[in-house]
Amino acid sequence: MQTRNTIQRQIVLQAVNQLHNHPTADAIYAFIAAQHPTISKATVYRNLNQLAAQGEILRVPVPTGADHFDFNIKPHYHVRCTKCGGVFDVFMPPVTDLIDRVEDSSGVELHRYEILFEGICSACRKD
Repeated sequence: MQTRNTIQRQIVLQAVNQLHNHPTADAIYAFIAAQHPTISKATVYRNLNQLAAQGEILRVPVPTGADHFDFNIKPHYHVRCTKCGGVFDVFMPPVTDLIDRVEDSSGVELHRYEILFEGICSACRKD
């Protein structure tokens, strides 16, 4: 199914591209609503889901909270601070041995994966 490139879709994509802090859908909506008060929360959520499904943005699932969104769709890892809830990029080469081992032990050919590390960020450790 083809998705139209509407003004609302462009606004949502621009917001994700401007917010480099892995925002949640609520944070993206608040950012957009400040500039475009007539756009609905449902429109923002629907467009986020469509953009993620089509690979234009990355959805970062967080098991203990709301999903976050990332403008950077190149393969990389994420780490979440368990204290402040922030999500940060981790750039390092893929762990190919791990992928091979998962495929060998499960019999599943992997097409994508998401690894989320958790810990306490440097800002929270200072507090």
